[in-house]
Amino acid sequence: MPFDPAEHVRIYHAAINALDFPAIEAFFAEDAVYLSPGTGDTVGRDAILSAFRQYFETYPDQRAWDDAIEATGPRSARAVWNIEATHATTGERLSRRGTETVEFDSEGRIVRIEVEDRNP
Repeated sequence: MPFDPAEHVRIYHAAINALDFPAIEAFFAEDAVYLSPGTGDTVGRDAILSAFRQYFETYPDQRAWDDAIEATGPRSARAVWNIEATHATTGERLSRRGTETVEFDSEGRIVRIEVEDRNP
């Protein structure tokens, strides 16, 4: 069966929503790059996972959903997503919308994610 980057993004997002950190870790190549205006630019699987853990400690009730996920190439996909969450300490609400372009290597691991906010 051929590699389906859109399906891999769906599964990756499901792992995030479940806070399944072993599954999330398995998605990333060791030298992956994560570029995001919301969390900053992060290089390396361990650093990305550390940033994810820190984020979910701050926003433990995050609810995220995709409006669309589409393949943009044989090893890339683009997702249009929404996030709502509450800051654990301040109670401040977070609401973000954006797009995420995900690139995979030949083994199906994420090598690059580029996030763009699309807040109104």
